[in-house]
Formats: sequence, C-alpha cells, structure tokens
Amino acid sequence: MEATQLHPRPNMDHWQERVDLAAAFRWTARLNMHEAVANHFSLAVNDDGTRFLMNRNQVHFSRIKASDLLLLDANDPDTLNGPDAPDATAWGLHGALHRLCPHARCAMHVHSIHATVLASLADSRLLPIDQNTAMFFNRYVIDNDYGGLAFEEEGVRCAQLFEDPKNKVMIMGNHGIMVIGETAAETFNRMYYFERAAETYIRALQTGQPLRVLSDEIAEKTASEIEEYDEQDVRHLAELKAILDHEGSDYAD
Repeated sequence: MEATQLHPRPNMDHWQERVDLAAAFRWTARLNMHEAVANHFSLAVNDDGTRFLMNRNQVHFSRIKASDLLLLDANDPDTLNGPDAPDATAWGLHGALHRLCPHARCAMHVHSIHATVLASLADSRLLPIDQNTAMFFNRYVIDNDYGGLAFEEEGVRCAQLFEDPKNKVMIMGNHGIMVIGETAAETFNRMYYFERAAETYIRALQTGQPLRVLSDEIAEKTASEIEEYDEQDVRHLAELKAILDHEGSDYAD
C-alpha cells in the first residue's frame, strides 16, 4: 500500500478519493493544462453520485491538497450561499452533471491548449489518424451551442449532452473540454490522452498535407481494445503519485 494511503486526516471521509483527485490536480498543473485559478474537477462519493468532492473557489491546481477539497451535495439549493461556496460556474457545470448524469462519477473540465483549439474550429471532430485519436472514435460529443459562462442554465444544457453513456468527452465548442469517467484515475488518464490526441491532430492539420485517416472499422477496433486494456489508468495515476511522494509534495495532506 502506498504511503499516501496510510495517513488519512482524522474525521475526514473519502480520504483515498481525495488523495487521487489532489494528485490529478497537481499533475494537470505540471502539464500546463490548467487555467490559472479557474477550471474544476469533481468526484462522486455516494451511490447515486449526487454527493461529490470538488476544488475550492479559485485555488491554483498546483496548491490543491486532499484536505482542501469541498464535499458538496448536487441537490442542495443553498450551496452557493455559504461562506465556503464553490465557484458559481463550477457549481453550474458539476452540480448539474452529478444531479442529472449518475454515470458521470468523475468529471474534469479544462481549457487545455490543443483541446481548446479543436473546440474553436468550425469542424471540431477528432478524426482517427493514430492510436491516440482512435481511442476516442465515436466516444465524444460536440457542443455546438456555447451560451456563455457555465452558470446553472448552461450547466444543465451541457449535462444533457452526456445522455449517452458511451460519450466520455464533451468537446465544448468555443470553450474547452469536459471529460467523465468512473474514477479519478480513469478520468485523468482519458483527459491526458485526449489532449495528446488533440495535439497530434492539430499539428497534422498544420502541415497542410492530406491526413491518413483510419477506417471506421479499425478505429472502432482500436478504441475497444484500449477500453479493455486493464489497469493502465490505475498504474498511470499510481506512478504520478509515486513521483509526487518522492519529491515530498504535500498534495496528500
């Protein structure tokens, strides 16, 4: 068992979930996929997914600790009225997701550079031109109706686009991406690879040369094989936590 699992804070529930989510915040900052003190991750901790952990209002990803994370209730209408209220747009997006999409156990929203470039194109499809881009074949939805900052109404509209559980990424036109999954490890791994895939695709477009696009059959085969590849997401996050632990990071405090 890892050192980060052995020393939970007294009287603080969901410790391992907190540690995993904090590690994801820290590594997202290290990869320069953060947006200063904006953007947000959340992770459901009860059976119906309506109680969830989320980052505090406008704290930089590189400073977030396990003990800092808010525990919120998607069905609590007074959430924004308390002294420790979350960011209103974070509540709009993530509150709606955890209230309306029980399959979205974890949700990570970023404005990472290449994914946001893709979201800014008139054609925001991610064509399967390599293994990473094929990973998302028929597994994302494009939001073409950006309506401004993601307060309550906009959050509900976005959540409704995740109605099909097969779609794990929302390419939020003119905005960024929202990635969902079962766990922090799964969702972070998917977010990481989507940004990598978007970078490959954008750089390929920049050459101006014709793209070598995989057939639908091979793209689907590749995506299915990756989905069935056991524990890559778990090992990915475990290795990142091991690096943070070796460096003496306080993410698990």
